[in-house]
Amino acid sequence: MTRATVLRSAALTLAIAAVAALGLVPIVAPPYYANLLVPFYGYAIALLGFNLLFGYGGLLSFGHAMFLGLGAYGAAVMAGVWGVKQFEVVLLGVAIAGVLLALPTGWLAVRYTGIFFGMLTLAFGMLAHSFLFKFYHLTGGDSGMRVPRMRLLGLEFADYSKIELLAGPFYYYCLALTVLAALLMWRIVHSPFGLHLRALRDNAQKALYLGVRVQHFRLAAFVISAAYGAVGGAILGFRTGLADPELVYWTHSGHLVFMTVLGGFTSFLGPVVGALTLTLLQDQLQSITQYWRFVLGALLAAIVIFFPRGLAGIAADLGSLMASSRRRPGRMELPAPSQPNVLGAGLRRHDAKS
Repeated sequence: MTRATVLRSAALTLAIAAVAALGLVPIVAPPYYANLLVPFYGYAIALLGFNLLFGYGGLLSFGHAMFLGLGAYGAAVMAGVWGVKQFEVVLLGVAIAGVLLALPTGWLAVRYTGIFFGMLTLAFGMLAHSFLFKFYHLTGGDSGMRVPRMRLLGLEFADYSKIELLAGPFYYYCLALTVLAALLMWRIVHSPFGLHLRALRDNAQKALYLGVRVQHFRLAAFVISAAYGAVGGAILGFRTGLADPELVYWTHSGHLVFMTVLGGFTSFLGPVVGALTLTLLQDQLQSITQYWRFVLGALLAAIVIFFPRGLAGIAADLGSLMASSRRRPGRMELPAPSQPNVLGAGLRRHDAKS
């Protein structure tokens, strides 16, 4: 068994154990912690798409919160204005809306790379925030739009209060949705499409010479990441019951980048680890000090300087170290000769002496 196979098996075992542990949270922990982790699932789904663009495509977007806001506002419009009460239909609708918004914006943005791509996506995000903030008669302005309660898998859960719904059925619903989204993204990044995307990230010019359609693949990654972001935004809107313009603000896009760098954008599940860590860490720091943003900033600086691969990279290095320490060099033994005067194939003792 090769080292890569061992590490892959260990990672799969750890991921299954993590899902099982998350499934036990509503049972063994107070409802507060289950309610606290619901936004984590929204961010986890959004970051799976974000890392397809950043970690695998090499394109860093500073306006990706625009798609989270689209998901929240889409849920508010579909459920509150159009009367769609089935959450699965809302998720499908906001995903399609994310695709429709990403096609023109992505078509313009993927023509550029590096800081130019980042600044262009930041500009689109600021335009979206200005629209949501200023057009009060359409979006509610700074008051936002209400996201009403919806059915899950056709079930009303009318006997549940909002806290009971979030800490029970909706929690497991989001957990299952996150697992399905992760499995789908795993299939995408390990497909020929994902291989082409990594080739573009490493050397776009060489990939272009080999016949890879650079802008087409980058646009596809942008569109997929937008759909994931919109689904994550719908979860955030359902949890708070409000679609707020601050979801689209550029600092929220920085929040996504922070989570990705904290967990490690070189790992598939690194951004998910970063989202979970930041969710729990921010909750604890806010209860300890009012300067929690300073602590988070110092933590991000330390991660970037000393551990550029993030928390997932630290875990991978520790796993490799432990695996290598278990291996002990064995003795090299010569094969026993089949005949007394024969040392090996065609080599006799008088031949060796001569």
